[in-house]
Amino acid sequence: SRSASHTYFNNRLPTRALTWKIPPAEATSTMAAQAVEGLSFSQEKKNYIVNTLDPILEQMVQECLLEMPADVPAFMLTWLQKRSGLGLQDPVTLRAKRDMLKKELASMKEFVVSATDAAASAKRMSIGADSDEESDDDDMIDEPIPPPEASRKPRASVSAEVYGEWNKARPFVAPQHPKTPAQTEKLRRILTNSFMFANLEEKDLQVVLLAMVERTFSAGKKIITEGEDGEVLFVIEEGNPICKKWINGQEKVVKQCRPGDVFGELALLYNSPRAATVEAVDKCICWELDRETFTHIVKEAATKQTKMYESFLEQVSLFATLDKYERSQICDALKTERFGKGQAVVREGEEGNKFYIVEEGELAAIKSNDIVKDYRSGDYFGELALLNNEPRKASVVVTSATAKVLSLDRKSFTKMLGPLQELLRRKAGEYK
Repeated sequence: SRSASHTYFNNRLPTRALTWKIPPAEATSTMAAQAVEGLSFSQEKKNYIVNTLDPILEQMVQECLLEMPADVPAFMLTWLQKRSGLGLQDPVTLRAKRDMLKKELASMKEFVVSATDAAASAKRMSIGADSDEESDDDDMIDEPIPPPEASRKPRASVSAEVYGEWNKARPFVAPQHPKTPAQTEKLRRILTNSFMFANLEEKDLQVVLLAMVERTFSAGKKIITEGEDGEVLFVIEEGNPICKKWINGQEKVVKQCRPGDVFGELALLYNSPRAATVEAVDKCICWELDRETFTHIVKEAATKQTKMYESFLEQVSLFATLDKYERSQICDALKTERFGKGQAVVREGEEGNKFYIVEEGELAAIKSNDIVKDYRSGDYFGELALLNNEPRKASVVVTSATAKVLSLDRKSFTKMLGPLQELLRRKAGEYK
């Protein structure tokens, strides 16, 4: 007990303090045993005091009495550190260690954020592919990406290529393969119509255009093979290769590709073996893009765009009731479309298959040659045709010099904005 401890030290310390003598070990042990004899401790604790605790405390007290330091706790701490062999810790050293740990923690946080963004960009691209191909692939069986073979040593995941103190990034230099003006223009048209490259900034698009290499395949030639490692993706300029997969022991055709399609990107996005075989059935001209350029340009651009979309959607009143995860799902499916002054984004009487959100610029809804509504950044339109499955009720035309809108296709609109459809129906009266 606490009072028993006080009794022990009151019986022991005054003698040491007054005599300033170091008695023989036998005498010390005897005195300690006598001091604890009458205390209400168990015998085990009494033995611990006499044999373990007392010798250390006695030496420390003697040193204190010899030195008589002004700061007793600091002196005792230093003495115990020396005795334990830990040595003294310089305050500067401690601060340096603390700063180092803070830096490591910050670096780890950056790693988590970067990895998360990379995963989001990968998901964004795969969702874009699904949306673009929904009309062709609704009758196809969705096949999972095959896992790497157990015996294969996996390469570092592209999605996890995050750089910090322990993983220094090497300067990226994109390859350059000169092309004729005709080739460049043709390739530009193909890329700007592809979901994966359509939203690249001009400077990034230029890098990709220069980095791509033209490849020609004859009928019967396998362009990529299921199960193999992949280091490049392809964009089809000419030809209609077939996509084949092994299903239940048989190789089956699961898709007929066409000009403008992208294939081979899954191996780069998910660091997995090729998910299918693509084989030319006629003369096939493809443009090949390497992994490094894809990672540094295309995927990074998708990551930045996702962040920009998330920030923008937070300011749109329609999405105020959605949580961050729900908004991120919408961001993954959005596409950017640009229009010039006087251009119609939608036309009265046409079938409607997209929902639009104004990001930049000004537009006007026109019905029977009358302006019935104006749109600015954060406004949305096109939902009525999707909600009611009917033609467009009005045309929407750009009235500013340029306009940039975000579009969501019918499939994504129905899937992701389901909880908001009642709110959208209530607001439909504004158009009448």
